[in-house]
Amino acid sequence: MTSTTLKGQPLDRPILDSMLRRRMFYTPSFEIYGGVAGLFDYGPPGCALLANIVDLWRKHFILEEDMLEVDCTALTPAEVLKTSGHVDKFADWMCKDPKNGEILRADHFVEEVLGARLKGDKEARGLKVEEKEEDAKKKKKKSKTTEAVKLDDAVVQEYEEILAKIDNYNGEELGQLIKKYELKNPNTGVEPSPPVAFNLMFQTAIGPSSNAPSYLRPETAQGQFLNFAKLLEFNQHQMPFASASIGKSFRNEISPRAGLLRVREFLMAEIEHYVDPEGGKRHARFDEVKDIEVVLLNRHTQLAGQTTVEKVAIGKAVANGTVDNETLGYFLARIQLFLQKIGIDQSKLRFRQHMANEMAHYAADCWDAELLTSYGWVECVGCADRSAYDLTVHAKKTGAPLIVREKLEKPLAIEEWQIDLDKKKFGPYFKKDGKTVETAVEALPQDKREALAQALQADGKITIDVEGVGNGKVEISKDLIVIERRTRVEHTREFTPNVVEPSFGLGRILYALIEHNYWTRGTEGGDEARGVLSFPPPVAPTKVLLVPLSSNESFKPLLKHMSHKLRILGVSSRVDDSSASIGKRYSRNDELGTPLGITIDFQSVKDSTFTLRDRDSTKQVRADEDTILAAIKALTEGTKVWSDVEKELPAFESQDAEVPVR
Repeated sequence: MTSTTLKGQPLDRPILDSMLRRRMFYTPSFEIYGGVAGLFDYGPPGCALLANIVDLWRKHFILEEDMLEVDCTALTPAEVLKTSGHVDKFADWMCKDPKNGEILRADHFVEEVLGARLKGDKEARGLKVEEKEEDAKKKKKKSKTTEAVKLDDAVVQEYEEILAKIDNYNGEELGQLIKKYELKNPNTGVEPSPPVAFNLMFQTAIGPSSNAPSYLRPETAQGQFLNFAKLLEFNQHQMPFASASIGKSFRNEISPRAGLLRVREFLMAEIEHYVDPEGGKRHARFDEVKDIEVVLLNRHTQLAGQTTVEKVAIGKAVANGTVDNETLGYFLARIQLFLQKIGIDQSKLRFRQHMANEMAHYAADCWDAELLTSYGWVECVGCADRSAYDLTVHAKKTGAPLIVREKLEKPLAIEEWQIDLDKKKFGPYFKKDGKTVETAVEALPQDKREALAQALQADGKITIDVEGVGNGKVEISKDLIVIERRTRVEHTREFTPNVVEPSFGLGRILYALIEHNYWTRGTEGGDEARGVLSFPPPVAPTKVLLVPLSSNESFKPLLKHMSHKLRILGVSSRVDDSSASIGKRYSRNDELGTPLGITIDFQSVKDSTFTLRDRDSTKQVRADEDTILAAIKALTEGTKVWSDVEKELPAFESQDAEVPVR
């Protein structure tokens, strides 16, 4: 029997990848044409696994939280993404090898070379090194950067501190690191060019004339924001509320090399939770999750060059200010519960806070749910407080009222500086710039209005900044404008909601789920170790394998009958009536993650009893048809686990026994 990979221990990624492709969980797109990096097709088990994850996501979030689901187009006019900031700021830093033209993502390049040097230092010191980052080819061919070279302790500390805060460096700083530490491409031995910004969006055009530039959306969020007013109305103007969307997004990754973890087209599930900023961003259900413990890596720890995590109740993390507010904390806890429900190993989950330089342009605070894989820690869910950024910029650009109007119980008297324009004179005086100047005047804040009122009284004129008019300065005389302090009575309150956004990369979650649930075991009488995917029954691609003891004709009616019964229950099943032994038939379906198996034998023909097999333990129980079907229903819905079934039903000893090794 070959060596065994225990669940939770480092795995042999090339063997796992080979199994996933052989069993068609996924396959490179356009493979017979040579393939395209960063593009993959899902096969039958991959599609089913992804669909089940999405189904549980809908139930856990949309159904549980009464969210409003929308499905928006992936084609987005350039003007929308210019307003949101994506055209100017949605970029990664890339550099180029001048010798062979290879394009490198700068932060990954620095990470790879420094990481390799630290590995070489460990080898030189005789320390154990895990080769989880090496694929089969790299193991055979040692690069210059992995030579065993002992480093000074101070240098080791420097490298570790840089890697701890690698996400906080901008392009210029990454370039300085490359220069300072003489980082060279291991493939050519040449230092790459200085990093430059590369926008990750795919550009296209709408219509045959190509005069309407647009992009494939890099996220599903913008469509939700643009529909905010309609969603608010649909929700009968009740706050807070949340919208949700599941759909494809597109990012033109610089150098996608990590399989399903870094792709150019991927499925996202995003939530936009709209909350009143004056309420302290509290959440009505926060008490339900406040005692849930989460593992946090805050920004201060990272900036100190450390990766030490803290396990703390989310209620305490919010109370002490580590997590900014209750709504953000509520969703961190709910994200953890969802990942736990689908089978993510909780010992390989942490929440890492964004540092200043890596914070998205719209975010006030952001935490990533990171999952540990053979590629290292991978961001799979982002949970950001986007403040009021998106609704504000879109309202300013379009004039649409993306606000909430709330009737006040008591009218509110407000003293403020008000502006009156003499419209009969104002328009003719400024001509074509009249509307632009008027908009700029009306946008003046209260503190500015007070100063301008004093200037108008003293000088008889004021000067304001108006972008795009003349030299950017516009003079307005007192015959065109009046600025006075007055009292107005408000019966309604208007405000722009803040948004807390959990954003899920479902493909990354799917791959991490596969790694976290993969292990191997031997089979009795042979030296072959077979892979097992221990997916929880609710997410498993196929729930039940139907196995006849032999090709005897008397088994066929029962196969057809049980298959029909499972379909009625909404439980997916497959029949394996090949000539292979029962053990081998079960073993090859363990690779697909099928959690349950029904064996149909001569006793089944006689009395309609069946054996039910558990994938992970290979143990079996036996009972009548209705009892077995009820057990399957409970297991696949997650209301019971196998140990519950074992306690309730009599055990059955299989003649074709397997030897589980866990």
